[in-house]
Amino acid sequence: MDGGRLLDCCVEEVDVGGLVAKALSREAEVAVAAAHAVYKEHMVLLMDCLVAWTWMNKRAWNIAVEHGVEEALEALLEVCSLVRRGLVEAPYRLKPHVLLKAYIHKALHDPVFRSTLLNTLRYLARRDLGLRISTRLTRRGY
Repeated sequence: MDGGRLLDCCVEEVDVGGLVAKALSREAEVAVAAAHAVYKEHMVLLMDCLVAWTWMNKRAWNIAVEHGVEEALEALLEVCSLVRRGLVEAPYRLKPHVLLKAYIHKALHDPVFRSTLLNTLRYLARRDLGLRISTRLTRRGY
């Protein structure tokens, strides 16, 4: 997600203790929560579901599409549906096939994401990669 573009389109003024401040719109928060949960953490937290349940609407979906994170939002909404029905608990680790689908979509449709792949390859070449991956995969919480 391009944070600058997001700030250009999706900022609203809010009252914070009598002061006016600028903040992301609620709909933008849904898209950001989905992108963060899927692409960064590979895990859906209960807080992500609360954001989606409370603020998800057509505008949130449009923001996700405009910023290329609709696959992440779909994955988030699917997991949150399972959480709501009591079929899984949050935090919920995303399955590898869900992550792969989201990353492939991102790589095919997002030139900025593709440009970071070189840094990803450098990361994969590090000596402590095995330890980092096993730590990431075996953690239960955030």
